[in-house]
Amino acid sequence: MIRARTALCGSLGLAALLTLGCARDRRPPVVFVSIDTVRADRLPDWGYAPGRTPHLTALAEAGLRYANAYAQVPLTLPSHVSLMTGLLPPDAGVRSNLGYRFVAGGRPTLAAALAARGYATAAFVSSYVLRHETGFAAGFEHFDDAMEVFEAAPLSSVQRAGADTVAAATAWLAAQPRSRPYFLFVHLYEPHWPYTPPHGFRDFADPYDGEIAAADAAMGRLLTALRERGDFDSALVAVFSDHGEGLGDHGEKEHGVLLYRETIHVPLVLKLPGGARAGETVEAPAALLDLYPTVAELTGVAVPPGAAGRSLLTLPAGGSGRAIYAETLYPRIHFGWSELRSMVDDRHHAIVGPDPELYDVVADRRETRNLRAERRREYAALAAALDAIPLAFEPPAPATAEEMARLQALGYVGGVAPEPQGPLADPKTRIGVLDQMQRAFQLTHEGELEAALALTVQLLGDQPDLVDLRNQLAAILRRLGRFEESLAVYEETERRLPQLAESLAMEKAKLFLDLGRIDDAERTARAILGTNELGARFVLSAVAGRRGDWATAAAEARRGIGDPRHPRVPAMLLLAQALAAEERLAEALIEIDRAAERLSRPGVAPVVNVFATRGDLLARLGRDAEAEVSFRREVELFPANPDPYVRLAVLFAAQHRFDEIEPMLDALAANVGGARGLEAAAATMERLGNADGAAAYRRRAGRAAQRLP
Repeated sequence: MIRARTALCGSLGLAALLTLGCARDRRPPVVFVSIDTVRADRLPDWGYAPGRTPHLTALAEAGLRYANAYAQVPLTLPSHVSLMTGLLPPDAGVRSNLGYRFVAGGRPTLAAALAARGYATAAFVSSYVLRHETGFAAGFEHFDDAMEVFEAAPLSSVQRAGADTVAAATAWLAAQPRSRPYFLFVHLYEPHWPYTPPHGFRDFADPYDGEIAAADAAMGRLLTALRERGDFDSALVAVFSDHGEGLGDHGEKEHGVLLYRETIHVPLVLKLPGGARAGETVEAPAALLDLYPTVAELTGVAVPPGAAGRSLLTLPAGGSGRAIYAETLYPRIHFGWSELRSMVDDRHHAIVGPDPELYDVVADRRETRNLRAERRREYAALAAALDAIPLAFEPPAPATAEEMARLQALGYVGGVAPEPQGPLADPKTRIGVLDQMQRAFQLTHEGELEAALALTVQLLGDQPDLVDLRNQLAAILRRLGRFEESLAVYEETERRLPQLAESLAMEKAKLFLDLGRIDDAERTARAILGTNELGARFVLSAVAGRRGDWATAAAEARRGIGDPRHPRVPAMLLLAQALAAEERLAEALIEIDRAAERLSRPGVAPVVNVFATRGDLLARLGRDAEAEVSFRREVELFPANPDPYVRLAVLFAAQHRFDEIEPMLDALAANVGGARGLEAAAATMERLGNADGAAAYRRRAGRAAQRLP
């Protein structure tokens, strides 16, 4: 009887299978894989020959491929919020990557709905953009966004490798009891700019393709884990991208500003339980927000009121007459240009802005010919559908300079533009400005500070009130050691845009520390305790340390560490340094070891001076060999930090390894660069009692200073 029932179930479609109860539980495992920034036409299954995505191809063969799926926003956070709520962006309320927080209220996310149905829910994300503070974690019992972010905002601190994210996800999966269904959300970030494929994926002519291949390989390891667990066949697996990428088409290199097909047409593959409908392709337009009602149909959860999507299982294989909504308010929020909104159906794509457009997406997939004047009826129908959706624009909350710096590391603009006077500009006529800004951001994060400074000053001449450029200028000046000039930029920004005073306070507090204005640093930090407590505690710890009040420094540092699940390593570092100053070396070593352990976790970026401080503690405890290893680790991670070179030179002198001192100081001078590096080398020689060596470095420093413009 059991064999007969199994045979019968295998011959039925999905709806009949669920109706007859052939499945062991109407709660299949649900797995979402979001691969960031993939435009569909750069995948083999969408006709792109140079691509290499064997795991996605195999999944499509085991499920359904939606040939014309569209994102609702070409930005990571609002796109993900929309798909996880089933709501259009005006209803979900999140319109950009910064300045908005999703508040569930009476609108349950898919994760929350599944949790109420008895599912274990977990998310593993690879980008700062989806950090738990945005509200995206709502409904997830376990939310892993393990990225250590700090003020310098290098790329590694705002994203993590897909392989590391998958490793964390598969570890969680292995620990789940087989008696409970689960919803596993995994977000991979590789295809996002800047395109730097990992080793093994650098043989592509275009590194963007290499990053997609790396993400596909990471996804393959997740699918292997599902198979090894025995869950793959029974699971509902959805693989998609949150938005596409411009790649220079229509003048946009990345995404967010324009609404052409290259930034909103995304891959979508759905593998159904039991392999139902395997190998089918659906041509009808689909939306990412259709995922919620699709999962609801297969798991028995309710579709929330106001949901705009429909089950993907109900879409016809061919045309449907359905139109899909998309928007971008990014140009309005961050540049003061016009927003853009669009509707795309089986045949046409209407983009509504100051200069409206209509494209035939069947005959002209790259949208090269605007047909609005020729096909007025078609344009009018889609524009009318857009008019029925209220814009419902609410400006974002001001972002801090730290938050903006972290978004800049990913190529985004985060500052809120002042309210423009007069008609709003069409974004496609200003796209070159963004290209130049992103070039300035890239130069900064590559350490090309003088070139970044020149370009930023040039851009500010045309866009004097663009917040991101002003903050970029101040940050570059600070990194160049030009602290007074950096502070002057922030103060001028406050005069121009007084509403930003609170968001800039943390940066000013750190500059006051740099300038030795300890009282001003304390006053500024105390003023922001209510809005940025962890940052303020960090500054107050440093202030107490400068005053030699090490007990207070340690207490404030402990308060600045924050959530033990996401401890702030810079505060852990200050705590260790405060304990060391009180000669509590064993306790200090425990704390710095905790910081080093935190940095060893996948996706957590290094923090300057952690290993240098650890080396100093080990040396003071007489553990010289371990100290040298730690100092060299600091040099490896931060070659432009003079501190570990100096400490190594002192260690060599103590061990009578005199022949190694000058090469180490030469490395200091070369890596730190210019007169600053040579002066540090001279001061070290002086400290070691080598007056001739110090004089030689100072002569070189003088010559270097004379060569400066």
